[in-house]
Amino acid sequence: MKLIISLLLCLVTLHSPVAAQVTAAERRIVAAVDSESERSVALLERLVNQNSGTLNLPGVEAVAKMTAAEFEPLGFKTKWVPMTATGRAGHLIATHKGNGRGKRLLLIAHLDTVFEPDSPFQRFERQGERAVGPGVGDDKGGIVVILAALRAMKAAGTLKNADIVVVLTGDEERVGQPIDIARRDLIEAGRWADAALEFENLATENGADFGSVARRSSTNWTLKTTGRTGHSSGIFGKSLGYGAGYEIIRILDAFRRELPEPNLTFNVSVMAAGTPATIDEQGLRVTASGKTNIVPEAAIARGDLRTLTVEQDARVRARMQEIVRQHLPGTGASLEFSEGYPPMEPTAGNRALLARLNAVNRDLGLPEMPEFDPARRGAADSSFVARDVDTLAGLGVAGGGAHAEGEWADLGSIQRQAKRAAILMSRLARERRR
Repeated sequence: MKLIISLLLCLVTLHSPVAAQVTAAERRIVAAVDSESERSVALLERLVNQNSGTLNLPGVEAVAKMTAAEFEPLGFKTKWVPMTATGRAGHLIATHKGNGRGKRLLLIAHLDTVFEPDSPFQRFERQGERAVGPGVGDDKGGIVVILAALRAMKAAGTLKNADIVVVLTGDEERVGQPIDIARRDLIEAGRWADAALEFENLATENGADFGSVARRSSTNWTLKTTGRTGHSSGIFGKSLGYGAGYEIIRILDAFRRELPEPNLTFNVSVMAAGTPATIDEQGLRVTASGKTNIVPEAAIARGDLRTLTVEQDARVRARMQEIVRQHLPGTGASLEFSEGYPPMEPTAGNRALLARLNAVNRDLGLPEMPEFDPARRGAADSSFVARDVDTLAGLGVAGGGAHAEGEWADLGSIQRQAKRAAILMSRLARERRR
């Protein structure tokens, strides 16, 4: 009788959607992730309850120390890279040396959040299968997914031979300057790797999960115009011309009318005109004064530019400069772009990684993940490595409300994402490097 029961159990196991497709080691990964679900939630709570707003440098370092303590028992060597030269806390780099034969993997997430210590939104709160808290999804949930996946790989024996570098930046939400220093270590890791996986929020819609093979750039611009000041009765005349106010309006309205195209946005965030008009060093606050009967001598506007490809970025910037140069009489203007996030283009290599992930989905009995529209996502650190290595983004938790009070995460997605990531990494790590 016992033999018959055993045979029946084997038949059920062999014909289940998961067991029919995955290996024995991958079944152990699934079991390990499920068995440690509450441990993952408890870690998420601890990370969220430690404030790590980008400008809270001790708080960011505290989260790095908490996270390092999770990586080290898994066989990773951790290193804290201070970023005092950029005005930021630093980055945590965790390295696992395998056998040197399989594909090298780079995992990307970030330690900081947009919620500084003066924000009223500070604590983790569990609401059934949902958790609310600052950075719970962006991106402390992503860190927890990484660790859950790596713990499962260790339990299944697939981590031992894997060559992995994890880079957790401390300033993703407000990158330090200069960028060549702020992202030096991440870029170097991208050049080392054969595949990069970024663990920011999972893209979802109507209950379906999506894969992110592209992200748009994010660059700030500052527009300044000048004009001849004098009594307003002389505006539009030969002596005064149009003034700085009309010049900046001309330029911004031309942007609105002439630039629009797919995957391009250009927001105007703050602006002012007057005699005088100034902007602070951080580019966040403009001040102006003037009377209604005085033609303004200066105007300032600041905003961002988001593009999908390097070609689009260069072409749109050039067109913006052309528009700026078409001055109204009696005015001048200049447009400057700051350093920012480059685009992560939708390459064939990135799509091949999503195809590999969808193979995992099929084997786990999960729906396949279509490509998510990059125009609906923000920029991320994956963009700094995507020009050097095939990259897949958005492998963190599902949720919503990022960057706002009430940010939340779907706790069940930790397990789903950890299984996907662990099996994908295990398979990639077995493949011979070219």
